[in-house]
Amino acid sequence: MFKLCGLQFLLVIHLAICQNVGDLHVSGPLKDMDFSIPEGEGMRFIYQFTLEPPAVSFRLTGEKDGIIDIVPKTGILYLNGSLDWETKAVHRLQVEGLDEKGEVVKGPYAVTINVQDVNDNPPEFDQEKYTGVVRQNSRPGKPFMQVHATDRDDPATPHAKLTYSILHHFPNPYSEMLFQIDNATGEISPSKAGSYYLDPAKQDTFTLVVTVKDMAGMTTNAFTSSADVIITVKESLWKAPPIIHIQENSTQVHPVTIAQVYSNEPDVIYDLFEKEKLPRLPFSIDQKGVIYVTEPLDREEDDSYTFFAVTKDNKGELVDKPLQIQVIVEDINDNPPVCQEAITVIEVQENEGEGSNIGTLIATDMDKKDTLNSRLQFKIESQDPAVPSSHLFRIQQDTGILQLTTHSLNKRIAPNYSLKVLVTDSVFQTICDVQIHVIDINDQIPIFEKSDYHNVTVAESVPVGTVILEIQATDGDEPFTGSSHIIYQVKEGDPSNSFIIETDSETNRGFVKINKALDFEAHPVYDLVINATNPEPLVPGVQYNSSSLALFKVFVTDVDEPPVFHATVYKETVSEDIPVNTLVMTVEASDPEGDTVRYSLEGDVRKWLRIDSTTGQIYTASALDREQQEIYMVDVVASELNNAAQKSKAALTLHLSDVNDNAPQLVMDHPTFFCHPLRGGERALIQATDADEQWYYSKFTFSLADDMDAKRRWEISKVNATHAYLSPKHTNFEEKLYYVPVIINDNGKPPLEGKVNLKVTICRCSSEKSCFIEIDREHSWPTPGQAFGTLFGVLLIIGLIVGCAFFHMKNKEKNEPKSAQKDAKDKSELNRLA
Repeated sequence: MFKLCGLQFLLVIHLAICQNVGDLHVSGPLKDMDFSIPEGEGMRFIYQFTLEPPAVSFRLTGEKDGIIDIVPKTGILYLNGSLDWETKAVHRLQVEGLDEKGEVVKGPYAVTINVQDVNDNPPEFDQEKYTGVVRQNSRPGKPFMQVHATDRDDPATPHAKLTYSILHHFPNPYSEMLFQIDNATGEISPSKAGSYYLDPAKQDTFTLVVTVKDMAGMTTNAFTSSADVIITVKESLWKAPPIIHIQENSTQVHPVTIAQVYSNEPDVIYDLFEKEKLPRLPFSIDQKGVIYVTEPLDREEDDSYTFFAVTKDNKGELVDKPLQIQVIVEDINDNPPVCQEAITVIEVQENEGEGSNIGTLIATDMDKKDTLNSRLQFKIESQDPAVPSSHLFRIQQDTGILQLTTHSLNKRIAPNYSLKVLVTDSVFQTICDVQIHVIDINDQIPIFEKSDYHNVTVAESVPVGTVILEIQATDGDEPFTGSSHIIYQVKEGDPSNSFIIETDSETNRGFVKINKALDFEAHPVYDLVINATNPEPLVPGVQYNSSSLALFKVFVTDVDEPPVFHATVYKETVSEDIPVNTLVMTVEASDPEGDTVRYSLEGDVRKWLRIDSTTGQIYTASALDREQQEIYMVDVVASELNNAAQKSKAALTLHLSDVNDNAPQLVMDHPTFFCHPLRGGERALIQATDADEQWYYSKFTFSLADDMDAKRRWEISKVNATHAYLSPKHTNFEEKLYYVPVIINDNGKPPLEGKVNLKVTICRCSSEKSCFIEIDREHSWPTPGQAFGTLFGVLLIIGLIVGCAFFHMKNKEKNEPKSAQKDAKDKSELNRLA
């Protein structure tokens, strides 16, 4: 049905009748046509079909829906209202041409009108209000609910492309939002902050205002809708159980349930992993979160276990944070006491008093420390031998300390005792063996075989370590004990510790040795007092006396010794430019016997020094040069005036400090050349060096000499402190050798200047960019006449040389014989000529 009425309808009909084909912008004969028309644009012309005889009018049939029609006489296809994509996206029609009788003479032709969607529908949520539940400590980014909206516009266009976002967050106690939404799917999950902060004890309900926007989130011509999301926060199910206590060596049938954990998420996979990798983990978990101990535990093997329970999704990703599980293994008394030693050996001196602690029996128990399971008690079961009584010893019940119960032991009655000690805990008992050795007390003092060993004469040159006297004392205590071993010491007469006494541990014989070099001039006689003592203290009432002392004298004889320098090494630093005859240093030596000393130098290969033989003063004998040798070493010799064979040496090291006395030069490692013809831009690297020492760094300045010709042809540019570029200033150079006057200044104090005529070759170059000399070569063979002439000339020259040599030798045979050296020279000359 037409939607036009009144004046509008009359206007359309008038236009359709009166308008010529040429008046419409789009027209044509009858044929199949496709049109695309946006929805909602109201009345409009679409197309005009032109009449072709015998057709005099048009007819439109199909899905006109009261909106699409055609003017029969003019063929104008038009809309009398708005199309709606949501009602119908495609209209399929047929157009026919009719003759005057109304019969079809053209067609039918298909006309398809595609309705183009425009964004005229806002998105709508499926629900006005959504509710969801989230668990405390849920994994960030893990969705726990979803909102959904639809849009009636064309889903193939951005008109129905929806984007979700959170507009408001009530309450919002933190600077970061606790929830996040997937802008494409509408899935809501905890944010990273939410996973950390969500706590039902603090806030159990949140309201989110979630918006949905079409046009793929673009702001232009986009519609927006919103919905409330009510979120309830519940306590996390994923909690670590309290510390688990398991008694060791359990007789229960395993596996045994010990705990259970619950994930916040359904359908997760439970697993255990170890903090520290063990050979085996005696625990397991099933897919309901039940944790089992799989076998009996042994506290002595491991008294505690720490591992983690985890949950994973079907992709192997962690769902919850790992939970730490702690297991403590409870002790039972399942270990007997153990003696620390197979036999505990204790030594007791004869004079130990009643009640003395003589030693401790140590036993251990592997059960838990500081519990009744590991408490040990001690009791003496037997004593062998039982003399002079059967109860000489007692043991403290809880400590294992052994004590004497009677007066002092007597080694002559029994030198050893064997004890059997019973060690018990509340369940087990063990016998431990104790051996007690009675040792002699130090009640005898060492006695010298001689109280005076008289005199010993030694030369002052005797080597250190030489034995000069053997001494002997004896001790009546038990052999090979601390009571009978003798220590000899020089008690008096040796303030400088020149002597030492060593003891033979088998025989107690003493050997007096030289400990330090002797010096007749300093100490010609020693009056020595030697004492003999034991390492063990004497018992009360016994003291060392004169029987433990011995005397002897040491006479030191004089030996002629070489002079001794006051220093073993002499060092001095001087400037290399000091004048000749400058005093460098003075060396000193003295002779132990007081003889006069004379000085000389050895190893002065450069003859730079001289020494005053009387005073030891060393002077420069010639100019020094650091560049020849920076560190100069010689030996200073001191010898006795009356016996030159008695001499000694000291090393003299002379360090020469540098002065700037060498002008800089160019480093001429490679010839400088440029390839002819020059093209411009060529440059050659040149480098300077200086024989002087550079204290900080080498620094040179380069320039051309004051030569107009050189400055017209060349220029120098700085590269760095040691290099510069030499460049031609033009390309008009001949092939020849040029001399470029280069001036180099160093940074010495004072600075020095060097002038160098740098050879620069301008030459033709090979393909490898190196100079070459071209040699003209004949490209034809010589004629037979030329070859014969050349050969004859060579043979003639050889004949003349041989003839001259033969004549010379015959002539020498007639002359008087010369020396063997002369003959050899002539023979060599003959060989050379031949």
